[in-house]
Amino acid sequence: MSELSRLYGRRTVPAAPQHIVAGDAERDALARRFDLVAVNSLEAIVTLTVDGPTVRANGRVKAQIVQSCAVSGEDLPVSIDEPIELRFVPAQTDVAPDSEIELEESDLDDIEMDGEQFDLGEAIAQSLGLAIDPYLTGPQADEARTRAGIASEGEDGPFAALKGLLKK
Repeated sequence: MSELSRLYGRRTVPAAPQHIVAGDAERDALARRFDLVAVNSLEAIVTLTVDGPTVRANGRVKAQIVQSCAVSGEDLPVSIDEPIELRFVPAQTDVAPDSEIELEESDLDDIEMDGEQFDLGEAIAQSLGLAIDPYLTGPQADEARTRAGIASEGEDGPFAALKGLLKK
């Protein structure tokens, strides 16, 4: 079960935009799932549109999170405001379990339905996860690198050796 489950049926899609707001327990569970210090708020407004056998979901996901700096570990507040465009599609039943599937660019935001049902909440949670910067650094990152004896970001990278060759 998803931390933010909101089940809908393809045949009973509401006409009005859906306003999804994560409760306290849901936000705590999402913080654990995505290894965040906290998810202070998470909401989405999504319009669902039935398009034949699929359901389109268009809207925005907004969140206020706190995550740790990838270098210093300090807590950093982050605002997320991302558009979402998804399609819930019927499950492919004619694909062998271990076969490779070729995806087109238009297939990349497709989520398979479970029969006639889809979980909009889980899709919102996944959208949040994709919006999180896994290498976020804060203002104390350079100081933490220096204390640890690690070169700064610009001094130690794939082109640092080439820079030294050019000076000769």
